[in-house]
Amino acid sequence: MIKKVIIAGADAVGSHLAQLLAKDNLDIVVIDEDQEKTDALTDSGNNDLMVINSSPSSVSCLKEAGVGRASLFIAVTPSESKNITCCMLAHALGAQTTVAQVDNAEYVQPQHEELFERMGINSLIYPEMLASQEIIEGLQHSWVRQYWEVHGGALVMLGIKLREEARLLDVPLYKLCRPDSPFHIVALKRDEQTIIPGGGDCLRLGDIAYFMTTKKHIPLIRQLVGKEKYADVSDVMVMGGGKTAVHLAHSKPGWLNMRIIEKSKERCRRLNEILENDDVIIICGDGSDSVTMQDEGIGECQAFAALSEQTERNILACLVAKRLGVRKTVAMVNETDYLSLAEKLDIGTIINKKAIAASHIYKMMLDARVADVKCLSLANADVAEFEAAEGCPAVKHLVKDLGLPKGVALGGLVRDGEGVSINGNTQIMPGDRVVVFSTGNLIKRMDRLFRGHSFGVTDKLINKFA
Repeated sequence: MIKKVIIAGADAVGSHLAQLLAKDNLDIVVIDEDQEKTDALTDSGNNDLMVINSSPSSVSCLKEAGVGRASLFIAVTPSESKNITCCMLAHALGAQTTVAQVDNAEYVQPQHEELFERMGINSLIYPEMLASQEIIEGLQHSWVRQYWEVHGGALVMLGIKLREEARLLDVPLYKLCRPDSPFHIVALKRDEQTIIPGGGDCLRLGDIAYFMTTKKHIPLIRQLVGKEKYADVSDVMVMGGGKTAVHLAHSKPGWLNMRIIEKSKERCRRLNEILENDDVIIICGDGSDSVTMQDEGIGECQAFAALSEQTERNILACLVAKRLGVRKTVAMVNETDYLSLAEKLDIGTIINKKAIAASHIYKMMLDARVADVKCLSLANADVAEFEAAEGCPAVKHLVKDLGLPKGVALGGLVRDGEGVSINGNTQIMPGDRVVVFSTGNLIKRMDRLFRGHSFGVTDKLINKFA
């Protein structure tokens, strides 16, 4: 059971985690030597967490924080070496599980996992790598806002913006999602509101609808939402030559042609060295300037990704790209305050590295029966995959008789490796992997449903941003 969490680093990820976890009746300690950052946490009104203004790599500081009683130690300072050192010390002093944020892609390669385990580091977070994976998924499925494969692709979740071409508008869901339907609409984002819909709800113009289905039915959904004419992406222009762009270039699939536009001449020189073998074109210029973008061939690209560290510039560049005819845009949004604005401006796919890091850390707080966690950051909803235990409440009744609370929907299940749609007459079996959508603080209740008792995780996923 997670009881005590120590967070080393009060920067963006650390402070956000602290503020959310402090609401879950956990013993939270935040350590940072920057007085201004620790004061900001204290001034934010979080009386349920302890703040220590000292170096998290200090043995005496760690002992003062009670690291020997810590269930989880998270090091998310801006310094990779400090994060590694802190975790090694925390492990040696008795912390049960340690997590370190790193900046080196080499460290997260599978062959080095055992090495870091021996060093006392249980998990590494490299947000740029995880962000690049999400970007590639977004480009591969250019007509969706969010794409998530469950259990190796047995089920897929599609978050789709509904426009005039959609054939599903203003039709009650009980007519769309019948027992024999090959998909289930599990959540809606409508303006600032998140809805777990019932049978009487209708889809409206501008909604983001979240579909759960199997891969073979994706073409049907694409047709129903009127996205058949969306061009598949083969060429992408990326603004910003930072770490995320570099990792995207290293990991891009063969079908994707990529060009990076970067303002700094020195950075362009460095990119040419780093990406010498990655078949990527480097352009020195301003990716937010419409004339420059046209001169550099934005019209030949089906997608544009703005990945600079300046959120406002990324949003502006995506708006320019859309005005120049690019249908698929991706924006790195680093400040959570801008997420809602980016959605209102119809930017497209939004990448938030804090959300990615938070999702990864949250997995450290879950029992093995919760196989995966996904944050619908724009929908203020969470998705988790649970395994139904023998004798748990979920296997004793039909789905319609489980008494699911408002704000929870079962999206589908995986049985013997095959994806299966869920309706009210579905009988969940022991060993089924069930995908649960929820809003609010309902995760612990779902733990009890699928396992029969709570195993002490927090009431909510730590990556709620909208």
